Amino acid sequence: MTLSISSPDELVAVIPHLLGFKPQESIVVLPMGSELPVARVDLPTTARDRDVVWRSISDAYGRYARPGSSVAIVCLTADREAATIVGHDFAARFDSVGIDTRVMLWADETRWADLDTGDIGLQTEAARERVATATVLAGRAQPATSRDSLAESLVGDREPVAALLPETREASRENTAKLEGRWARARMQRFQRDGVRLSDADAARLLVAIESTPTRDRLWLGMNRGNVGSHVALWTDMTKRAPDKVRAAPASLLGFASWLSGHGALAWCALDQVPKDKPYALANLVAAAVQSGMHPREWEASRTLPAGRGVAGPLRTPTASEQPVVHPALGM
Repeated sequence: MTLSISSPDELVAVIPHLLGFKPQESIVVLPMGSELPVARVDLPTTARDRDVVWRSISDAYGRYARPGSSVAIVCLTADREAATIVGHDFAARFDSVGIDTRVMLWADETRWADLDTGDIGLQTEAARERVATATVLAGRAQPATSRDSLAESLVGDREPVAALLPETREASRENTAKLEGRWARARMQRFQRDGVRLSDADAARLLVAIESTPTRDRLWLGMNRGNVGSHVALWTDMTKRAPDKVRAAPASLLGFASWLSGHGALAWCALDQVPKDKPYALANLVAAAVQSGMHPREWEASRTLPAGRGVAGPLRTPTASEQPVVHPALGM
């Protein structure tokens, strides 16, 4: 999705559409070109916090910086003085890695101000409507009202599938893993064609099938930026309906699909749905990709490398406030 932004008002209005939710008390970094990621982090309130935030995002920006790279910094807070301190601090930090800050704004619920020129204005309904229309035409879902509401959208009625799991597991044991894997791939392909929500029985069977790592990986490695929309839709539904025992795989697949399509906040919310009682390698891989600001094209390129030479990264679980997100360009 490429958007042409013509005013500070529109720049503030586009932020919820890029993140997938309306942020509060945040610093948001928006690229003026497609080579850099979008980032949102909780607004740092001390010098130490600013150092921590910079360490969490500097590698991603340093890696993708090119001659002429530039960003906009938007501080969303009621405290304009804090926004001024944070904005200028991060502009200097970006300059140290060769990235120019072309726009630096403060915004509260109703106003915006340019922290360089002092210009001030109102956030208008006209700007919000223009941006919303452009994102709808681009096929992008409208943002949630908050990160909490985005997270809550991944929790549904899990009892129907839970009730079917014992008999589903018994039936799957009567088949071979190869047969169940073939069925899972065919069911995925059918969903990609018709988009019809899976029955409880099919949902339970699919969730049991992807407990097998080879089956899960066949579906995972079949994702690309051409079919990722159907994967986001399917794994969102599966994550909402999956009981704890079978939720790690669909939540991780949703996290990956969300990252691949540029929905970093949804990727984090999906990873939050992975049960915490034991590590899950695919979830850690997704977390590393999002946290590092890795561009999806790097993942696709890595799949063409010889065995053992794919993209590697630190496998840790980041905090909820760390949200680098790869996104298409903004023109301004």
